[in-house]
This record gives sequence, structure tokens and C-alpha cells, in this order.
Amino acid sequence: MIDLTRHRIVFTPSGKRGEFEDGVSVLEAARKLGVDLDSVCGGRGICSRCQVEVIEGEFAKHAIYSSRDHATPWNAVEQRYVDKRGPLKPGRRLGCQARLCGDLVVDVPPESQVHRQVVRKRAETHPIDIDPVVRLHYVEVAEPDMHDPSSDFRRLRDALAAQWALGEVRAGLPVLGRLQKTLRAGEWKVTVVVRQGQEIVAIYPGFVERAYGVAFDIGSTTIAAHLCDLESGEVLASQGLMNPQIRFGEDLMSRVSYVMMNPGGEKELTAAVREAADSLVGAAAAEAGVARERIVEVTVAGNPIMHHLFLGLDPTELGGAPFALTLDAGYEARASELGLNIAPGAYVYALPCIAGHVGADAAGVALAEAPYLRDELTLIADVGTNAEILFGNKDGMLACSSPTGPAFEGAQISCGQRAAPGAIERVRIDRETLEPRFKVIGSDLWSDEPGFAEAAASLGVTGVCGSGIIEAIAEMFLSGIIGQDGLFDGALAEKSKRIEAVGRSFAYVLNEGEPRLLIYQTDVRAIQLAKAALYAGAKLLIEKRGAGAPQRVTLVGAFGSHIDTTYAMALGLIPDCDLRAVVNGGNSAGLGARIALLNLAARAEIDEVVRRIEKIETAIEPNFQAEFVAAMAFPHASDSFDHLATAIKLPPRKAAEGPRRRRRN
Repeated sequence: MIDLTRHRIVFTPSGKRGEFEDGVSVLEAARKLGVDLDSVCGGRGICSRCQVEVIEGEFAKHAIYSSRDHATPWNAVEQRYVDKRGPLKPGRRLGCQARLCGDLVVDVPPESQVHRQVVRKRAETHPIDIDPVVRLHYVEVAEPDMHDPSSDFRRLRDALAAQWALGEVRAGLPVLGRLQKTLRAGEWKVTVVVRQGQEIVAIYPGFVERAYGVAFDIGSTTIAAHLCDLESGEVLASQGLMNPQIRFGEDLMSRVSYVMMNPGGEKELTAAVREAADSLVGAAAAEAGVARERIVEVTVAGNPIMHHLFLGLDPTELGGAPFALTLDAGYEARASELGLNIAPGAYVYALPCIAGHVGADAAGVALAEAPYLRDELTLIADVGTNAEILFGNKDGMLACSSPTGPAFEGAQISCGQRAAPGAIERVRIDRETLEPRFKVIGSDLWSDEPGFAEAAASLGVTGVCGSGIIEAIAEMFLSGIIGQDGLFDGALAEKSKRIEAVGRSFAYVLNEGEPRLLIYQTDVRAIQLAKAALYAGAKLLIEKRGAGAPQRVTLVGAFGSHIDTTYAMALGLIPDCDLRAVVNGGNSAGLGARIALLNLAARAEIDEVVRRIEKIETAIEPNFQAEFVAAMAFPHASDSFDHLATAIKLPPRKAAEGPRRRRRN
């Protein structure tokens, strides 16, 4: 029987969820679940730090229908705040005043979080041949004359032809609408931005020697924007934020499900990502001291669903076989059509998608890492909520995706969180005593070093982020706390108080302080499922290629670039390889977007490369399930790891027995 006095609540972007009595405030629920929701006034409705937004719709993943009516109505305390301090953003409520009277999905916006997300998508330093799609042309235009009835635009075109040998150029209405005022403001001397020698995208009064572009990497979890000088290629500013679509679903399939179950849902997701992109343009421009209208070109890399939603394309077909893309080639659209407030005639170029689950972000990675030009067999894994994998060399490339889910980014882990100050990101466990030590984001000190307590007091130890989860579980395996099958060795509970009995299983106490952080059997299993999906996808490509094991492995992406490569191999995220040939590649998708921004020829190159890549769909591969099951073990049930064994001491393989597992009655 359903208990109508208790209601479920899910918080985004943390993914934390729980069930509470009718009438519990959203702020109180957040505190009990450890959700990062700020409050200074103690729930009195004075500070407004606890602002939240109720997300409406059907959420199949959580088996929840969320509606604003499932929170108590706007009350006098909220109205008093608005009367004194001004209105909240549309859809916002004060978390201390909104109380549960039904199931809810609640988004905690960045400004309401105490510990802001660290968006680890910095611009990588990389040599790029500068040859942008736009050029600046300074011209002196003949003034109008009663004896010459030609238009201002015709005289501008004549000046471009005479002074720059440009043929018939065209201009759209947004550019023409500003033409006359610009010519007169510049006293008939103007700088014209011409795209591919054919179209005017902006006109500035006087002499201007710099124009700018933005390269976007739109991920399912984070969005990054890099503002570049199109003349020098220099990155002048980088900005990032959490993808606001997270409130519609943590992973990609949850968002497709939202679109399928909520008519018009795709428009909501498109509006969210476009608004976020435009806000990043504004933030980057402000940081660099550049006017928005001086930004004349944009490039975008993203997975297929992000790619489609940003372009305003319905992603429903990507939610099921045969995973058909609306388009796969590189595509250009006017920036104004995509909600970007920049130069009036500016364009956005979206990199091509490789396949239904291997997107323009993987194309960006291919362009940045150029495995198709190498002799050595190279495996590249963009590790995120959906891992995209490339394998091959100049003789041929293959690509696939694997559904790793959000566990690598701290979601679905009991003490997990996204990367933010105070999150544990490095872990070591003493092999004899089983005592841990760790580092948190924001401090260079280990937890057993002098001064850590003072640093932690200001930062707080708030949870464990993705790289910390990887290291914690790898260290638990290398210390013998868990076996190759991922099960706890319960006998060690007699040796160390760090291993605690929990129901029918055990947990490892990572932090005894406040908050008390434990790694449970369910957490280990979540990482096993994620890493098995990645390894199985890579193994499938290696076997399909039939040319032998990888000679080089590169981990890329906001998360992949921060994984310790030794621990990645110890867990079995990647196949065995000489550890000296395993590298963190950084934000390669963003770098690929920058290359496409700064070099016109790169766009034709990646279009041609993508057409040659062989696409492997893991969902229909008969061997994938068997590979997945074998890859659940640490580091693998049967594959040898000879290179890894020369670098670290691996535990001996042994069967699970004795008190390590508790039998069900």
C-alpha cells in the first residue's frame, strides 16, 4: 500500500534522493541528505541563499512525477522577502519555505551551493596553424553623392573589390540593419569581417585589428567555453559551468526519456543549454574585456544528444536502436538562430558526429589527438557519463561508446559528489594497518600532514569526487580489503576498525570525522559496472581491429584527464599497456573545437576522417556482454596485466570464501 504521508525528493545536480514525511521543507530534506544547499538565516526566509527550482515532468528513471503543486504554495514569508528585496528568478522558491506535499525533483542552482563545482575543462596548450574562416578588411568607402544613386552597400562592395580584390560579397539583414549608422560613425572608414571571402558577418567603425571566436565543449555534465583571438590563436578567457540540463536527468538516456514522456520537453532542454552557452559567452567576454559583438565565429563539440539539442533537433531517435542521427556531417547555422548574442552575422560550426552514440566531441578528440596520423596503435577514451572510445592508427580507425553512467563523476556513490573544494580527490591506504590518508580539492596537504586540520576547517571535507572514488577502490583492492570480485574480505574487520559490518555486507570507513564517509559494497559495484563498460568497449575495438594490443593509451575529458593512470589500470578501466605509454590527454574535445575555430582546413579534414572511421555499436555486438562480465573483476577475470605487475604489486588471485560474503537464507 502506498504511504501518502511520505514523499520522494531528488536533488540535481547532486543526484541525491530520499523519502520524507509530508510537510518537511526542501531545505531540511537537503540537509538530511547532505545536499550542498546554502542557508545563512537558519530557515527564516531572510537570506534567500536556499533558492531552488522545482522541475516539472515525468522522470522515468526515478519513477517520479514532479510538479510545482507538489510543494506547498507561495507563502507570506516569501512574499515579504520579494516585497523588501526584489523578485526571485522565474520558477524559484525559497527552500526553507517550500514544503513537500508530493514527489519532487528539485534543482539547486550554482549560486545556492556552498561549494561550487570545479569545471575541469581548461584550454590545453597546443600548436595550431592559424587560418581562420574569417578575415578583417579595412576599407575607405566613397561617400554618397546626389549624382551617384548607388546604395551604401553597393559602394561598400565596390571598396572591398577595389582595395582587397574581393568579388561579390553578400550580407544578411542583421548586418545590413547596422550598415548606415556604422559607415557614418566611422566617417566612411570601416573594418569589415568577411567569412570565407563571401559573406560579411560584421562591420565596425574605424580600424579594428582583432576579431574573436568561441570554442564550446558541451558535455552532459559540464559546459566549457574558450574565447580565442582569431589572429594569434591565444585563449583569452575560459569559462565553465554545470550543464543545467542535469535537472532533467543525470545521464543522457534520462534526458531522452524526459523528452519522450513530456511533450515539448526537447524545447526545454534546448533552451537550457543555449541559455547556458550564451551566459558563458558573456562571462568569457567580460573576463577578457571583449565586446560581445566582436565575437564573429563559434565552434561546438558535444556528444550526439547535446549536439542535437543545442541545434534544436529532437534527440528521440537516439534513445533506441538503430540510434539514427538527424545529421552527421559538420553543420553551420547563424549564431542568432541558436540564441547566442554576438556579432550580427556570426556563424556557429558544429563538428560532425561519428555515430548515434559517438558524437562531435569524439570528432574533436580525434582532431586534437590525430591517432589517424600515427604509426602506433592508439586507444583513446573520453571518460564521462558515456565513454567514447577510439582505437587504431593511420591504417584504420574504429569507434564506439559505452554507457559508463555517472558513477565516475561521483553520482550514484553514497559519499560521492562532483569536483568541488573539500571533495576528496586522492587516497592512499596503508597495506598493513589499512589506515587511509587523503587529499581534498583546494589543499595540497595529505590528511596526515601538519596543517591539514586547519585547511580542512576552512574547506570542509565534503565527500568524494570521481578521481577520489577511483583511487579509494583501487587502494582497497591493492590492500586486500576487497577481492578480485569486488567483495569485501569480512575477516579484516577483526584486524581494523575501518572495516565495518553493514547488514549482509561490509563497508570501509574512509573518514571518521564530520561527515563520516564510508565506501559501501554498492559503491564498489557501481564502479565495477562503470569500468566494465569502458573496458569491454575498448576490448571490442581491439579485437575488431585485429592488429594487437594498444601501444599507446590516452585518457581525455574533464574526468579522464584527472585519473591517476596507474590506478585506472589497476582497476581495469583500460587494457594492459606499458604505463609509460599511458597519458592524460586533457580536454581534447575542447581542443578539437579550438582547432576547428582557428583553422578552416581542419573542418574539411575532420569531416573526411569521420567518414572513414568504422563505427561499432556495442548494443548489438554478440561478444559485448561476455566481455562486460569478464571486465567486472579487478582488474579483469582472465586478461593478463604483465606491464602493470612490473610497476605495482598486485594481490594474488583467489576465490571468494569464508566470511568475505554472507549467504542469503
